[in-house]
Order: sequence, then structure tokens, then C-alpha cells
Amino acid sequence: MGIVSWLVLGLIAGVIAKVLLPGRDPGGVIGTTLIGIVGSFIGGWLSTKFLHEPIPKDFGEPRMWVASIAGALVLLIAYRLLFGNSRERR
Repeated sequence: MGIVSWLVLGLIAGVIAKVLLPGRDPGGVIGTTLIGIVGSFIGGWLSTKFLHEPIPKDFGEPRMWVASIAGALVLLIAYRLLFGNSRERR
């Protein structure tokens, strides 16, 4: 997979993660893309480490999409646990 494919996968995985976990998070499109890209790596690592199932590098492979979205969800939950809702009005 090329860099553009990783960016597209990251953007889509990040958007799906934010749809599944709605909330007011900072970052916009760039933050969503970064959450998705890093989440893809986290999802692939978790899948390989705990499920002993390597993620294929084919863009259309469903296991890669599930791992990417799951990783983005894990990252988004961790972000919210660590930083809370940083956009709250005080």
C-alpha cells in the first residue's frame, strides 16, 4: 500500500471511529486523519500481538478495515480518558 492509500484508509477509519463515538474532539479533518492513521497501526499491532493474526496489506481486505477502525476507536477512547473534553466551556 502506498502513502496515499494509508492516508485514505486513515481518514475513513478516523471518520468511522468518530461516528461510532460522537463527541466534541479538537482537530478537524487533520486530527481525524491522524487518529485514523495511528489507529490503523495500533489495530494492526493489537491484531498481530494478541490474536496472532497478521493484517494483510491489501486495501480492500475487510480484516484490515476492521483492525484500523478498532485501533482508531482504542486511540479515541484513550485520548478522551487522558484529556477529557478539552473543548468544554469553563
